[in-house]
Amino acid sequence: MSLPSASTQVTFPAGTVHGSSTVLAVVPLPDGRHGVITGSTPFHPLDHTWPDQPADTGVLVVDGAELPVLDCVTGGVSPEGELSLGADIPVRRGDEEWAWLVVHVVDAPVAVGATVELRVDADRRAALSAAHTGCHLLALALNSALAPRWRKDPGRADALGHPDFDSLAMDSSRMDAQASTDVYRIGKSLRKKGFTADDLAADLPELTAAVNAQLAAWVAADAPVRIEAPGPELTARRRWACDLPEGGASIFCGGTHLHHLGELTGLSTELRLSEDGSELTAVTTPERR
Repeated sequence: MSLPSASTQVTFPAGTVHGSSTVLAVVPLPDGRHGVITGSTPFHPLDHTWPDQPADTGVLVVDGAELPVLDCVTGGVSPEGELSLGADIPVRRGDEEWAWLVVHVVDAPVAVGATVELRVDADRRAALSAAHTGCHLLALALNSALAPRWRKDPGRADALGHPDFDSLAMDSSRMDAQASTDVYRIGKSLRKKGFTADDLAADLPELTAAVNAQLAAWVAADAPVRIEAPGPELTARRRWACDLPEGGASIFCGGTHLHHLGELTGLSTELRLSEDGSELTAVTTPERR
């Protein structure tokens, strides 16, 4: 089986949900399904290195017939020409010696060389994009609200100049069509960097109110959102960028996003602190128009 030696070209950073391309390879999967690899695609696959945003679903249209895309995973082709999928990929995303592929998971094989139409489930994509944009806004708002809790400069600031609690304390970030869930570890290493968690439990209602007030103000400002991409390949190092009233903000991100914050009617977060104070969880829910 011949596999592509060049990475898949992707159009999802621009918000695209439809396209057509040539089938370059079809690989059998262990569960009996098939992985369809095209030269380009609007489908966003699950990132094996940082699996925060779920894969797109949708359909491939082949000779007028719709073939459901049940999943979409990242594939990597080694210098030796061997394909690895998802969590089985032994190197980090973007290794320049590998080819990086979007693999569309379907129930039936497709002919190599065929031209297929690729249609992403647009409503699900919009919901995931709203959750992902909300996740980044939450990070910036939380950093701002927690700024007074730093006894010293931790050596890392966010795009708005606040100590980057989100980056320094992040344990996991996941999103679905309803919300994003971010989990932060408040341990010895964070305290050594200068963060104080004293009375954090008591201050949580006030902290939550401050974060939500900031999120509401940003949504009301209807700031434009864009993805800055140096190239069309899957592994291009892309940035989420948003022109907030306080200034331009950007965060490295491989996911999909809204085009402007006015696509939301609301954005709010619920903050929860574990009983031992070692874990802060933020569940951020967007409300779409």
